[in-house]
Amino acid sequence: MHDTSNPAEPQDPPHVPTRGTLLVDAQDKIGEFRGEAHGLWYLRPITGGCEWSVRPEDARPASPEQRLRAETARANARSRGEYL
Repeated sequence: MHDTSNPAEPQDPPHVPTRGTLLVDAQDKIGEFRGEAHGLWYLRPITGGCEWSVRPEDARPASPEQRLRAETARANARSRGEYL
């Protein structure tokens, strides 16, 4: 069996996540989805800080393990007064 899809056909754009969804970029960096502009998605570090942009095709939902780690990091940062 072979693939019958035409690679020249345009692909549907990825579904834009809900604000706050945890995503992982191509470098395995976890961030909270903040918005979309000019074809890019903007993520913010889970513990606060500057946003960075990613191409939608280079982002994927965080796994349950990654979400738990991120939420723990956020709680720890809050307890230290570092969360912005």
